[in-house]
Amino acid sequence: MSDLIAAVATGSARSAIGVVRLSGEGAITCADMVFRANSGRKMADTPSNRLVYGKIIDKNGALLDTCLCTVSRAPHSYTGEDTAELQCHGSPAALGAILTALFENGARQALPGEFTKRAFLNGKLDLTEAEAVIDLIDADTEAAAKNAAGQLAGAVTGKTDAVYSELLDIAAHFHAVVDWPDEDIEDFQLENYLGTLEGAEKALSALLDTFERGKILRDGVRTAIVGRPNVGKSSLLNALLGFDRAIVTPVPGTTRDTVEETCVLGDAKLRLVDTAGIRDASDEVERIGVERSYGAMAASRLILAVVDSSLELTEEDAELIKKASLRAPTVIVLNKSDLPRRLLLPRELEGMSHADVCAKTGEGIDGLARAVTALLPDVPEAPAGEILTNARQAGEVKSALDSVRSAKAALFAGVTPDAVLTELESAMEALGRLTGKSLAADVMERIFHRFCVGK
Repeated sequence: MSDLIAAVATGSARSAIGVVRLSGEGAITCADMVFRANSGRKMADTPSNRLVYGKIIDKNGALLDTCLCTVSRAPHSYTGEDTAELQCHGSPAALGAILTALFENGARQALPGEFTKRAFLNGKLDLTEAEAVIDLIDADTEAAAKNAAGQLAGAVTGKTDAVYSELLDIAAHFHAVVDWPDEDIEDFQLENYLGTLEGAEKALSALLDTFERGKILRDGVRTAIVGRPNVGKSSLLNALLGFDRAIVTPVPGTTRDTVEETCVLGDAKLRLVDTAGIRDASDEVERIGVERSYGAMAASRLILAVVDSSLELTEEDAELIKKASLRAPTVIVLNKSDLPRRLLLPRELEGMSHADVCAKTGEGIDGLARAVTALLPDVPEAPAGEILTNARQAGEVKSALDSVRSAKAALFAGVTPDAVLTELESAMEALGRLTGKSLAADVMERIFHRFCVGK
């Protein structure tokens, strides 16, 4: 067992419930030092996974809180070690006092991610499942949460382990023939394994292809908000965010540079880029801003083209909408719907997705959300955890895929079996790094550094 660690698992904000976790050697004994069950029974004598009501006291016997306590014994716990949890009231002051009482009885402050790191080191989670824990915590949308939950349940591991097992069978057969030539072992013929290599290539390629969708799921869809000056682009940004991020004035050309923020709109996560108003620039600074607006359009997967519906559509409006639609899926945002409408869309633009919005009041945002969702078929609605959202994972899958393809090419080239096996073993090493079967210590530290304390 490892040394005893403790942390508040529910963060530093005030809440109704706060959880303090203990894990490591002496966890249950330490819990008994501060927790007094109303029944008088010690947690050391209580079965695992049973909630017990009682109170928490400090070293002087002063009451700190009333709470529920539960223990789990190794190896049947989240970390694989003896653990205890104190489910208390969520006052940060009370939780801090309880943590101090635990420190006075031999525990130390847990490091960020240390509970999950111990679960990984003790074989309770592989690395893809451990990384899914923080992805689940950080999930902004239901789709992202479902994908992370699927990964936590082993969806990625199930796919890669099947490939690893098939490659291992090939390597085991080869080494058996080489190491025991006098045994009655079927001759090793590489061509007999072509189907296996093709199956591995197909599985890894399909998994790697999910990474582009995974980046959208995790980071959001890069979305440019464009339009002429003073049509309400910055007001729309503020309305989507729910707070005043961009400066809004009646003066045209207030926004001179791009402003970026992330929001959740309907079922989609968007990386919004508010841009400078597009027009013939009157000075050098504004000209640079307009150039950046066009650059933001070119780099986006979605464009919100904002027009003032209280005015007639100008040639500049129509031209900008057409340019936007050639670059990415575009929603025409008919802003200022609280004013009498004068704008009529020409026939060539009528079929485009559009939504009436009042950015000043937020009216119509739900309709905009529906229009955006309809234009984003690449955002999965109910992923099962088989979508890669992690650049490290995608890199290891690509390394494995490249090695499998090299092995297949070597087979067709007629090279000796040991050369093919070298590539297959490289693929297996990459899959091992993916799940953590073989992982450098510095990489592991960097991965768990993402976590918060108490997880």
